[in-house]
Amino acid sequence: MTRQLTDRPPAVAEAGPALRRRARWSGRTRRDFFVFLALALPNLVLIGVFTYLPLLNNVYYSTLDWTLGSASATVVGLDNYVTFFTSADAAKVLGTTAVFTLVTVGGSMVLGLLIALALNSKVRGTTFARSAVFAPYVLSGVGVGLVWLFIFDPGYGVLAWVLRGLGQQSPQWINDPQLSLVMVIIVYVWKNLGYCAVVYLAGLQSLPQDVMEAASLDGANGFRRFLSMSVPLLSPTTFFLLITTMLSSLQAFDLIRIMTPLGNGTSTLIYEAYLQAFGAYNRAGYSAAISVVLFAILLIITVLQLRFVERKVHYS
Repeated sequence: MTRQLTDRPPAVAEAGPALRRRARWSGRTRRDFFVFLALALPNLVLIGVFTYLPLLNNVYYSTLDWTLGSASATVVGLDNYVTFFTSADAAKVLGTTAVFTLVTVGGSMVLGLLIALALNSKVRGTTFARSAVFAPYVLSGVGVGLVWLFIFDPGYGVLAWVLRGLGQQSPQWINDPQLSLVMVIIVYVWKNLGYCAVVYLAGLQSLPQDVMEAASLDGANGFRRFLSMSVPLLSPTTFFLLITTMLSSLQAFDLIRIMTPLGNGTSTLIYEAYLQAFGAYNRAGYSAAISVVLFAILLIITVLQLRFVERKVHYS
């Protein structure tokens, strides 16, 4: 009887997977892996050292009763978190953070979209207008805060001078806690709406023109085309801006520090953590606990956006 060529001894059959694994790990595959390792490893090390290691250290510090500058600390477990959430200031700080974030994100995106629609028109001077709109975003937050602080100052500010010329008194923007928050929100939206405008402008210019022209031929006016076609097609851009601007607003610090150094009505989570650590209290452990709370909020918001909001995004 003729023996079939396909019959192989058990040892050879068992060695087949090992030979295939060695073949996959030879030559070009090994070289590509080492190239990837050489390019990615330095970045991974830097991220680990300067991002995740401080994060883990901060979580550890949040379990300590530690005065900044002291050589000793006492482990208190979750007492710092309990103290924060049971304090009278917790609701105020969280409420201020929510109001500041929602208004600045919504204001920047809505105004940015309207400005992008205006800049998308084919008229003379749009190049200069685009540069002028985007310029505040790249300016230093410290410089912007100082200039606007001069404008809003109720004693010698530009706005007070204009109101006095009209026979009106200037509001106490700096001394009134509610007006201080409004003041900071106005400046923050002004500084960041250029970013939203430029991103939305790029999204508008990438819309399929044949679809828009077909809708125009079918009798849809400009407002109808904007609501029914432009807005859905811009959903990836809106989703991107929603994540980036919300994360940025939750971590806004420089304008608040310059315009309201004592946090009079503008103490968001990140600024409250700063005041607790470097203000009159020097409570480093308590400040670290507030920072961990902020990190948890950022993580939850990002996960929820990626999990639920992205379902409404149309990528095609």
